[in-house]
Amino acid sequence: MALDRARLHEWLARTLPDFGHHFELLRLRGGQSNPTYWLSDGDRAVVLRKKPPGKLLPSAHDVLRESRILEALASTDVPVPRVLAAEDDPEILGSAFYLMEYVEGRIFRDVRLPDLHALERSAIYEELMRVLAALHAVRPEEVGLADFGRPTGYVARQVSRWTRQYEAARTTEVPAMERLMAWLPEHMPPDVDAPVIAHGDFRLDNLVFHPTEPRCIALLDWELSTLGHPLADLGYVGMLYHVVLPRIGGLLGMDLAAEGIPTEEVLVARYAALSGREVRDLPFFEAFGLFRLASIAQGVYRRSLDGNASGADAAMFGEAAALLAGVGGRLVGLRRPSLLPPPV
Repeated sequence: MALDRARLHEWLARTLPDFGHHFELLRLRGGQSNPTYWLSDGDRAVVLRKKPPGKLLPSAHDVLRESRILEALASTDVPVPRVLAAEDDPEILGSAFYLMEYVEGRIFRDVRLPDLHALERSAIYEELMRVLAALHAVRPEEVGLADFGRPTGYVARQVSRWTRQYEAARTTEVPAMERLMAWLPEHMPPDVDAPVIAHGDFRLDNLVFHPTEPRCIALLDWELSTLGHPLADLGYVGMLYHVVLPRIGGLLGMDLAAEGIPTEEVLVARYAALSGREVRDLPFFEAFGLFRLASIAQGVYRRSLDGNASGADAAMFGEAAALLAGVGGRLVGLRRPSLLPPPV
């Protein structure tokens, strides 16, 4: 994942001439999907995000699409970093990339927020819902994103897409995933009247918070964004009430009242109040979120076997599909088939 510093230097001199000739380059933590780097010339810091090298799954890792939505949302109430430049010539760094401003703040990688006090945790989750409602309030046509996705059929397309992605990355049979993949297409909720901008990976560790205030200053990682159903984003947040995952934690089994974290019911009610939307079919969307996360994890694991995963710990994702799909199945009432004969 090392960058060609000479080529990068030449590109920066042409594209961002006020950036210093001598700069520090560091790979940022995270970014399982797209490698992300921090650059500083001592006076200014920027972030470079690029498509990973090697053979990739179809339609994945479109960083230029990501830069487009950041530019479109710059004038809205959704906090996003400013895009400085984008490059589609693979001869520069081996694949497409873009450059954005570096936003200095706090990223909470564990949804349990263990280092905060109860009142701070409550404020962080309140802000999480405020940002989500602000995103879903943006009218795509007013920010030049009317063509950012199809106006109908979002859930059906997503289920189909992530089924294909999972099958392309399959390394072994996972019965729980097979059951969930079969169930989801048969239980589609209706489309919303007007699609919103769906982030696609809306979770706490994709928000940058102010260094001292419970205020989001940047929403990151827009690779999966499109026009879609708002409850897909809400379900992706809600699924964490039902699991505990490596690295990002989970809210299952916590004494939420004592910890200052809202219950799932309170969180959903807050989103409904802020967005003015009726929340229906949430178990479906939580199960769908777990299914999609399972497919993503499987893709990361497959890339680790192929040698082009961007995270050093990608191999640990090998068992994730079974765990996530199992939880998703339970949320919608699926049960593992019994191996015993039926009673006589």
